[in-house]
Amino acid sequence: MAPVTDAAAPTPSGPESESMGTVLLAGAANLVIAVAKLVAGLASGSAAMLSEAAHSVADTVTEVFLYVALRRGARPADEEHPFGYGKESYVWAFIAALFTFVGGAGFSIYHGVDTILEGEASGDYLASYVVLAVAFAAEGVSFLKARRQVLGASRRWNTTPRRFLRLTSDTTVKAVYFEDSAALIGLVLAAGGLGLAQLTGSELWDGVASILIGLLLLVVATVLARSNMSLLVGRAVPRRVHRQIAADLAAVDVVTAVPTLFTMQIGPGDILVAAKVDFADDATGAAIEEASDEAERRLRERFPEIRYVFLDPTRGRPGHTHTEGGLPV
Repeated sequence: MAPVTDAAAPTPSGPESESMGTVLLAGAANLVIAVAKLVAGLASGSAAMLSEAAHSVADTVTEVFLYVALRRGARPADEEHPFGYGKESYVWAFIAALFTFVGGAGFSIYHGVDTILEGEASGDYLASYVVLAVAFAAEGVSFLKARRQVLGASRRWNTTPRRFLRLTSDTTVKAVYFEDSAALIGLVLAAGGLGLAQLTGSELWDGVASILIGLLLLVVATVLARSNMSLLVGRAVPRRVHRQIAADLAAVDVVTAVPTLFTMQIGPGDILVAAKVDFADDATGAAIEEASDEAERRLRERFPEIRYVFLDPTRGRPGHTHTEGGLPV
């Protein structure tokens, strides 16, 4: 069967455009917040504030990597890369996760430990509280946009937001959602550390808050890195989608079985389907060609994300269809 190409390419008004808007909004918010946190952190000497500044700097650089991921991954297929450049987006998203791991988590944990050991006194608490409040509002706007995109996508896939975040191949919106969530939690931790330090007069709490922020970033970076690594290696679609694809193929006239079915997510929103299909022994070449076209049409109607479909006529056992493949959830 001929591969599906231009008809499935992302359009400027589609999910890719929405992801681009989410990334740009998050990047702009993080850049402004990073500068404000850094000024407040240097003025107050608060470890938690400086950790939050490092957090926002890491998030800003991450958004740059995610922007590059979207731009590079959306390039059309060519002779050198016949399946497109979708997987390159996972490379850049993986680099973004590593930067969060090293730049954000590493600095926050180190500075928190240093504050506990050295006991540096915090200065102006009021400036830090004002910056944290403004940052919370700005991060909240970015988070709400990412959340709206997640909710809309989960409705389109008829699944829950939690499952969508776990299984989506669009790692950019996943990264923004997780990072904004971590940013809001980090701001609460920073405010709590500052408040306890001010009430008790002990900088221990400021250092503890900084370490907790670092650990939070460590968890987010690890989750995102593992997700991107899985997609880089070549992850299958969820089992529910795999079974539906197998059922649609088996329901086509003159198809008696689908003994082997493989799927792969080859880019954000792009799926490759390859199957060994047992056609009826008395089916003519014309009937097989017509059935192949019908199979492609059915799959594309149900799952527009399917970009390539390859069917290999293979003798099988009637009624034996490969339904247990795919990503178990």
